[in-house]
Amino acid sequence: MNKFWSLIFLCLVTSMSVFAQDTDPKVIVQKARDQQQGNSSYNEMKMTIVRPNWERTMTMKSWALTDEFSLTLVTGPARDKGTAFLKRGKEMWNWQPSIDRSIKMPPSMMTQSWMGSDFTNDDLVRQSSIVNDYEHTLLGAETIEEMDCYKIQLIPTEEAAVVWGKVIMWISKDGYLQLKTEFYDEDDYLVNTMYGKKIVEFDGRKLPAILEVVPEDEEGHKTIVEQVVIRFEEPIKESFFSVQNMKRVR
Repeated sequence: MNKFWSLIFLCLVTSMSVFAQDTDPKVIVQKARDQQQGNSSYNEMKMTIVRPNWERTMTMKSWALTDEFSLTLVTGPARDKGTAFLKRGKEMWNWQPSIDRSIKMPPSMMTQSWMGSDFTNDDLVRQSSIVNDYEHTLLGAETIEEMDCYKIQLIPTEEAAVVWGKVIMWISKDGYLQLKTEFYDEDDYLVNTMYGKKIVEFDGRKLPAILEVVPEDEEGHKTIVEQVVIRFEEPIKESFFSVQNMKRVR
């Protein structure tokens, strides 16, 4: 009889442990990050910047290895072609072929607009880590696009050099998809909202094919990124992410 109750107790403890892990907000955010990026990835994207009186479209390629290395190359239009952005550890670089010069970007530039879009430099080159640079709190659950989602608040740690004062994410319970994200400044003022739309399969993983960023106080402004190609677990070496390669990658 004692063995029976011991087995029941063990099953209860195990199930409670699994439940706690499933609802641990940091674990949820880590799973969403892994679903979106993997250990390494290659992307081809089209970005459309929408303004009340005009639109501008750019195309890009991007390579990433863990959270430490990324390289983004602008492939069009012609006037911007060859512009590249490199992250290597804590160092950030920008290559501008029009002036044949590479510039080391200071942390203060991470809050600035990326190529005139509604994304910041930090959004594109991923200097900060949504897993390691924030404290995570599960606020509850809500429905986004008819999908049940975890609602998670991210507050930066004291030592983290991040752009945002607070981030709130809605991550689907099925597939850990990042369907909505709100970005707040240090005064707790909502700046941008990003939506993940049109779920499709890339390289065996379901992900939003459309990322749309909408500024809170600029009517008629938005930036839309269409994911065209995503490949995961690409055989990319750390040596690929160098200032020299940033100048010649195609």
